[in-house]
Amino acid sequence: MNRNDQNFIAQKIRTQYMEKDNTQKDLDLLRSLDTKVKRPAAVFGYVSGSIGAIIMGAGMSLVMTDISTQLGIKNPMPVGIAVGIAGLLIAILNFPVYRKILSSRRKKYADRILSLSEKIMTKEGN
Repeated sequence: MNRNDQNFIAQKIRTQYMEKDNTQKDLDLLRSLDTKVKRPAAVFGYVSGSIGAIIMGAGMSLVMTDISTQLGIKNPMPVGIAVGIAGLLIAILNFPVYRKILSSRRKKYADRILSLSEKIMTKEGN
């Protein structure tokens, strides 16, 4: 391990034991609030989009493969199209619902985030 690596590791460990100033604490809190706003919408978007894609793919598989005969479906075309459309609707509705969740979370935390960011920016300017 070279000298630069040793210095970097020592500095990283040292910063864990140093007192944080209020600006750093406020900045950590601001990042935490930003994550609180965005994470639920992002999780919903990923999960809902994945489920919609899987359902749509299942419908396509019913139509395009012989899996329907193994499942005992006599006429797979209408069933596959219906399942595919259901998955497509879930995927289409994913983005508007994601935006609605994000918008409501932003409204909920806007006052705290704006006041905290203003506090941080005024400290930086001094």
